Amino acid sequence: MKKKVVIGMSGGVDSSVAAWLLKEQGYEVIGVTMQIWQEEDPDQVEENGGCCGLSAVEDARRVAAKLQIPYYVMNFKEDFKEKVIDYFMDEYLQGRTPNPCIACNRYVKWEALLKRSLEIGADYIATGHYARIEQLPNGRYAVRRSVTAAKDQTYALYNLNQEQLSHTLMPVGAYTKEQIRSFAGELGLSVAKKPDSQEICFVPDNDYARFIEEHAGGKIPEGNFVWTDGTVLGKHKGIIHYTVGQRKGLGLAMGRPVVVTKICPGTGDVVIGEEQDVFSRTLKAVRLNWMAAEPPAEEARFLAKIRYAHGGAWCTVRMTGPEEAECVFDEPVRAVTPGQAVVFYEGEYVAGGGTIR
Repeated sequence: MKKKVVIGMSGGVDSSVAAWLLKEQGYEVIGVTMQIWQEEDPDQVEENGGCCGLSAVEDARRVAAKLQIPYYVMNFKEDFKEKVIDYFMDEYLQGRTPNPCIACNRYVKWEALLKRSLEIGADYIATGHYARIEQLPNGRYAVRRSVTAAKDQTYALYNLNQEQLSHTLMPVGAYTKEQIRSFAGELGLSVAKKPDSQEICFVPDNDYARFIEEHAGGKIPEGNFVWTDGTVLGKHKGIIHYTVGQRKGLGLAMGRPVVVTKICPGTGDVVIGEEQDVFSRTLKAVRLNWMAAEPPAEEARFLAKIRYAHGGAWCTVRMTGPEEAECVFDEPVRAVTPGQAVVFYEGEYVAGGGTIR
């Protein structure tokens, strides 16, 4: 009897080809687009829906028809608002820089979609992520880097738990982007040349501050730019406009390049310093999730990424509490940013990760 898999279809080329690959591998495939947009006005949905707007639904529906698989739209608006949008806004208001894609992966795409898929009799869910899932000799499931470093998306998947991983398929991780587009072209899929989505789906113009002020009930108060010694340098537009390591858009006439080194939500200050002030060797991580590895009993060596585009740096990790770890880098790393994730790698596998505090 064929195993049944529900694939999340965003209307993009990756999830479209993933659906075809699964069908080729002998699965009974059901396509689903997750309705996450909050607006009911069609024009608003189209403008703000990003990867899950109305055009995404139409593109995914056309692909499903071409592949001759059943297709549904499932409503996850409440889950998305609570677990992604509210979290995103609250983190910025607390002076941190969130990663909404990691939250969406963990709590919406996996927790909510997997629960509903299992309820309708599916064995797995699948996505078009550039990553691979493997069961290791120790019995644990882990995310492995995709075959193409240029598109690897493992950083955003570190937070998945063992139960979720055991019910997940990621067929695209075995191919390069060029191969995926080639498959789509050969199949005659209308999305073969569709460009990749670059922005956060619910902030398509990338103006996070405007989005937060519109949805958090008013203007965020201005505050002071202060030098590392506390000297007031001028006024800023509100802490949600800034992130650690930011150099551009500060509006400070200092006569030399300066950088945001710290954000203080309690006082409303944004601390400014020299470039060398934004390098550090240690970080604390909380809300840890261990994947390929168990939490280290003493110390462990990993290659760690502190943001999606970070190339990775070697570090020593030790647990400082049940849900807290200290990470000491061999060499100083730039702009360790509270709210972002640190992800630990053992070779090609995600060992685990957590939220930078």
